[in-house]
Amino acid sequence: MIRKLKTGEYRLYSRSVNPKTGKRRNLGTFKTRASAVRHENEIQYFKNR
Repeated sequence: MIRKLKTGEYRLYSRSVNPKTGKRRNLGTFKTRASAVRHENEIQYFKNR
């Protein structure tokens, strides 16, 4: 899940909620949405290998 921050950057969050905190894990902050989408695709690729 990608959200735009007030600073104009984009943050990538995990799809599942962390049971310990009840929130989604931060998987990185990126300057452009395209780079955040690219990184999300990389994560999904390696999760399913």
